[in-house]
Amino acid sequence: MASLRMTLLDLLNKSEQGADPNFLRDGVRLLAQELMDAEVTDLVGAEPHQRTAGRTTYRNGYRDREWDTRVGTLELQIPKLRQGTYFPSLLEPRRRHERALLSVVQEAYIHGVSTRAVDNLAEALGIKSISKDQVSRICKELDAQVHAFRTRRLDGEFPYLFLDATFEKVRENGRVISMAVLIAVGVRSSGEREVVGVDVGPAEDHEFWLQFLRQLVSRGLSGVRLVISDSHLGLKQAVAQVFVGASWQRCRVHFMRNALATVPKVAQQMVAATLRTVFAQPDQGSAHETVERICRLFEKRYPQLVKVVQEAEVDVLAYFSFPVEHRRQIWSTNSLERLNKEVSRRCDVVGIFPNRASLLRLTGAVLEEQNDEWAVGRRYFSTESMNKLYQPNNEEVVKALLELESA
Repeated sequence: MASLRMTLLDLLNKSEQGADPNFLRDGVRLLAQELMDAEVTDLVGAEPHQRTAGRTTYRNGYRDREWDTRVGTLELQIPKLRQGTYFPSLLEPRRRHERALLSVVQEAYIHGVSTRAVDNLAEALGIKSISKDQVSRICKELDAQVHAFRTRRLDGEFPYLFLDATFEKVRENGRVISMAVLIAVGVRSSGEREVVGVDVGPAEDHEFWLQFLRQLVSRGLSGVRLVISDSHLGLKQAVAQVFVGASWQRCRVHFMRNALATVPKVAQQMVAATLRTVFAQPDQGSAHETVERICRLFEKRYPQLVKVVQEAEVDVLAYFSFPVEHRRQIWSTNSLERLNKEVSRRCDVVGIFPNRASLLRLTGAVLEEQNDEWAVGRRYFSTESMNKLYQPNNEEVVKALLELESA
């Protein structure tokens, strides 16, 4: 104890003379070293080089370990034993300050902060550095959380289901390929929006979509009345196989892009304005009449456009069969597109992912974060409007009864 006291006084004197600006850090390191030696002495039953009948084992050198503290990174020498193991009580794994650092790195990772920026942040806090490998190991602890989110049980009905995919670069088998990230967002019967699924695969094909949708159903997804997506053939076929009896809404925005691609660029603005009149109609009957007029107008000048419009009419106008309050949100995948952009923004910092597991880890964490924000925010659809979805339209019932009476 006297030796420790003299060493600390020497450090203090050097600090007062301006010779040692790291007095506090060296003092903490020295104190930690003395505490570890005291613990080992108690565990062994003897001081170094002391012969006693109560000795249980012998010291066997030291192993180096870095300890991140508020005063900086300390380089400690942890005593080793010939028999048994010793780990300092003051270095209890994942102590509070270490868990705090872990949470900082995880939050930075999820919010799209680069590894270099995280390293600079650590240095500003007095920590020597955090390597890319260390960041990766820390972020792998997110895997269990993301897995639980992706495989959770989906209870209750989801009458609306939005589907879309985005693409990110992944290194696999020595090549950099574009990997599909499938995202599914559902709206509960109570009106809340929820991320119900996410998966990563090599291609946005029929088999992958079919597997993805079946996995949603196996987790309890039910009551789907309308699926909103683009016109990807594999996706459309998978929806028809899994959600039998559900309607399919072709995204209006994607339809407009496909339609305008069939006419010269100079005519696109005029054609777009004409097509928008279809969606301005109050009901499906008026929309159908408008489609017929547009087809007669353009059948000679743009026959390919007319073909695209006629083929897409039923699917692109499916939203008319649902409550008026919902139509603006369900006639396209715009809400999901905005979510895709946020996922891509976070992924852009990484650039090329080392493997698909890392891509799934980041996208899953980002989507879970968004899902939590939706859970505490306002409903996507009001309770009153959702009730209209499950209650028959009185006008339609009266019309049906009149038709039966006349028959």
